[in-house]
Amino acid sequence: MSTSKIALVTGGSRGLGKDMALKLAQQGIDVILTYHSQQAEAATVVAAIEALGRRAVALRLNAADLSTFGTFFAQVTTALADTFGTDRFDFLINNAGTSLSAPIAETTEAQFDEMLNVHLKGVYFLTQKALPLLNDGGRIINISSVSARSSYSGFSVYGSVKGAVEVFTRYLAVELGPRGIAANVVAPGAVFGGGAMPDSPEMRAWVAQITALGRTAEPDDIGGIVAFLCTDAARWLNGQRIEATGGVML
Repeated sequence: MSTSKIALVTGGSRGLGKDMALKLAQQGIDVILTYHSQQAEAATVVAAIEALGRRAVALRLNAADLSTFGTFFAQVTTALADTFGTDRFDFLINNAGTSLSAPIAETTEAQFDEMLNVHLKGVYFLTQKALPLLNDGGRIINISSVSARSSYSGFSVYGSVKGAVEVFTRYLAVELGPRGIAANVVAPGAVFGGGAMPDSPEMRAWVAQITALGRTAEPDDIGGIVAFLCTDAARWLNGQRIEATGGVML
C-alpha cells in the first residue's frame, strides 16, 4: 500500500487549480486532478508533477453534472489502485468552477442554476461521494471568494453561492470532526490568469487600487496557501475562512 499522501484537486488543469496541484506536489503530495475540457493542459500539469518526482493522474469531471459523480468516483477508485497502490486519498480540494458577472435585474434562471450547480450543489454532493474514500485525519478545502464578504455590482449570484459554501464548510468541520477530518475555506480575490476573472488593464488597475498590498493577484499567490493547509503544521485549523486577497477593501 502507498504511504504517500494523495490530494484530489478539481479544476486542476489551469489557473488556480494548476498552481494548487503543483504546490501540493512540491510538498511531496501525489495528485489526482480533474479537468472539464482542457485535456491537453491537464496532461501538461501531470507531466510537471511527475517531473517533481510525484505521481499524478488527470480525470475528466463536469463538476456541475451530479449524474456523472458515480462514474467519476469509480474512475478515482481505479486510479487509486492502479497508479497509487491504495484505496483512499487524503485531501479534497473543491476548486472547479466558473464566474458570472450579471446585474440582478438581468440574471437569468439558467445562469443562476449554473452557478448553483457548480459552486454549491456540485461541491456538496461531490464531497458527500468522496467521504467513503477520504482517509480519517484528512482535509477538505473549499474555494470561496472575496465576493462572499464584500459586495460588488454584478456578482450577486456568484457571491451568494460562495457564501453558502462557507456555511457548508463549517458543517463539514462539525460532522467530520469525529473522523479527525478538518474542513476549511480559502477565499481568493480577483486572480488574473486564473481562468475566470475578466482581464483588462482597467480591471487590473481597479483591483490594485482597492488592495492593501497595491497589486493584483496571480494563481501563484493562492496555491501555496492550499498546500499549507494540507501540512501537519495546519492540523489545528478547522472550520475557518482564510481570505487570500492581499487585503481587499479593508
